[in-house]
Amino acid sequence: MSDIETKLQQRPGVHVVTSLRVEVVDGPDRGVHATGGEAISVGTARDNALAIGDFTVSRYHLEAVARSGGILVTDLGSTNGTYVGAVRIERAVVPPGTLVTLGGTTIRFDDAVRRTVPATTEQHEYAGMIAQSPAMLRLFADIERIAATATSVLIVGESGTGKERVAEALHAGAGRSGEPLVTIDCGALSSSLLASELFGHERGAFTGADRTHEGAFERARGGTVFLDEIGELPSPDQSSLLGVLERRRFRRVGGSTELELGARVIAATNRDLRAEVNSGRFRHDLYHRLAVVVLRLPPLRDRREDIPALVEHFAKELGATGPLEAVFGAETLARWQRHPWPGNIRELRNAVEAALVVGPGAHLEHAASALGQPQMLPYKDARAAVVGDFEHEYLARLLADAGGNVSQAARAAKMDRSHLIDLLHRHGLKAKG
Repeated sequence: MSDIETKLQQRPGVHVVTSLRVEVVDGPDRGVHATGGEAISVGTARDNALAIGDFTVSRYHLEAVARSGGILVTDLGSTNGTYVGAVRIERAVVPPGTLVTLGGTTIRFDDAVRRTVPATTEQHEYAGMIAQSPAMLRLFADIERIAATATSVLIVGESGTGKERVAEALHAGAGRSGEPLVTIDCGALSSSLLASELFGHERGAFTGADRTHEGAFERARGGTVFLDEIGELPSPDQSSLLGVLERRRFRRVGGSTELELGARVIAATNRDLRAEVNSGRFRHDLYHRLAVVVLRLPPLRDRREDIPALVEHFAKELGATGPLEAVFGAETLARWQRHPWPGNIRELRNAVEAALVVGPGAHLEHAASALGQPQMLPYKDARAAVVGDFEHEYLARLLADAGGNVSQAARAAKMDRSHLIDLLHRHGLKAKG
C-alpha cells in the first residue's frame, strides 16, 4: 500500500460514498446490476460499468457520480434522453434509491459502500500538486499505481484543473523523467500542421518543407507523447492516430519508411469523449485505444477544502509571507471559499496574484473584480455563486441559533443530520456535535 493510500485510510467525520450500485428494475435487462467505484456509466457499449442491450439506450447514455449531497446523474448526450419521473434532465443530484429512466429501461442507483473520513487540515503534496481532499488523494494514489506501466491514459477535467501536471506526474513516475515529454496541443493546430507535428515530414513533402522534420512520436522515443485537447482532433487525424496506436508504427508525411512508436501516449480533454462518441464527433475505436485508464480531475468547486492550502501555496510562490488572514483579510478568504471557480485552479491563482498586487486597503474590491460579478458569469456559475453565499450565511446563522449543536440545528432546519454535517464541512463551518 502506498503512503498516499495509507493517509487516505487513516483519515477518520465526513461521510463519503466510495462505491455505487446500479440495478435495472424495469426493461429488457431487468435484474442486471453492477457495482463500481465513485462513478458508474450506463449504456450499450461493453466498457460501461453497466452494459445493457436495450436498443433505445445510447452507447454511452449516462454517468452517475457519488457526491456528499447525493448522486450526480449526467446525461451523456443520449438520443432518447434521461428522465427522473416525467422530467428530462441533463444534470441532476438525486438521493439514493431514485428511479431513473433511459429509453425503455428504468434503473435505480444506491450507495454500495459508504464510509467516514475526517475533515482534516493535513495536506499532501504530490508532483507539484497540493491537496487534502479525499478525491485528490485518491487521484494521487491512482497516479502512483499506473505511472510505472506503459498503459495509455486519458485525463479528463475542466480547463484549469491541472491536467498537464497529472501528465507530468505520470511521465516522471514511470522512470521516464530523463526521457523527453513532448506535448502537442491538438486544438491549436490545423489538420495539415497536426500531421506534420505528430508524425514528422520528409524534405519536399509539401511546399515549404525544405528539411526533414521529426514529429512528436519520433522525438519522444523512450518517453511520453502528451496529446492535449484530444477532443479537438479533426476526424481525418483521428483515423491516422488510430492506425498508429493499433500498429505501433507510423510514417513521416511524404515518407515511405515505417518507424516504430516507442513512446507512451497520454491524452487529455475538457470534453466528455463518451458524449462526443454518441454524437459521432469522435471515433469509438479511438476512444477505446486512448481510454485504457481514465483519470478524472474534480473541479475546484467540488474540492473546496483544498482552497486554503492552494491560496497559501500561491501566496508563498508569489513572495507573500504571514498568516493568510493578515495578507488577504477574512472577508476575501470567505468569498474565495464560496466562489464557484469556473476557471478552477488557474482562476484561483490569478485571484491571489491580483489581491497581492493591489496591496492592503483595496484588495477586497479588486479581488471581487478578479472573481467577476455574478451577472458576468454563465448562468450556471452565477447561480452557484449566489446559492453558495446563501447557504453559507444560512448555515452560519442556523448553527449560531442552535448554540453550535448540530442535532438541534438539523431539527430546526428540518434537515437530515448527516446532510447538514456534509454542508457544514463544505462551507468550513464547525459544530460542537
